[in-house]
Amino acid sequence: MKTTLKVNGTDHVLDVEPRRVLADVLRDDLGLTGTHLGCEHGVCGACSILMDGEPIRSCLVLAVQADGRSLRTVEGLTGPDGEPHPLQRAFSAEHALQCGFCTPGFLMVAAGAMDADPDLADHPEAMDHVVGSNICRCTGYGPIRRAVERAAQERRTA
Repeated sequence: MKTTLKVNGTDHVLDVEPRRVLADVLRDDLGLTGTHLGCEHGVCGACSILMDGEPIRSCLVLAVQADGRSLRTVEGLTGPDGEPHPLQRAFSAEHALQCGFCTPGFLMVAAGAMDADPDLADHPEAMDHVVGSNICRCTGYGPIRRAVERAAQERRTA
């Protein structure tokens, strides 16, 4: 099926088999390998991206379902001049990554939450949801939470 995906601000017209999941199309057809595939059941969150500003598990969405939608992957977080997103800087500063496999998914869920709620750092329940939404097997969740809080506070004061 002819499918148009707007990914990180660029339109891509693709011929996609109706049964292919979005994560596979992003990785294999568009070369956006920052979207990781872990469990392929929507549990781990490594494949999280933003669709129309909302976090989704791209392993559970068919690519044809994203036709005409606006998608943002971890590759789209950096600024136009290549400057890292506040979340990327905070993850580094707070040592919130170790193997890095889960990091893109956490970054995208947190980016969506920060876009939706400029006062995210003031809402512990929302922070719990962001940090608890994905699975990390290496760092534990303390550094990840501190990184999201740091980025949210930085963004609010900027």
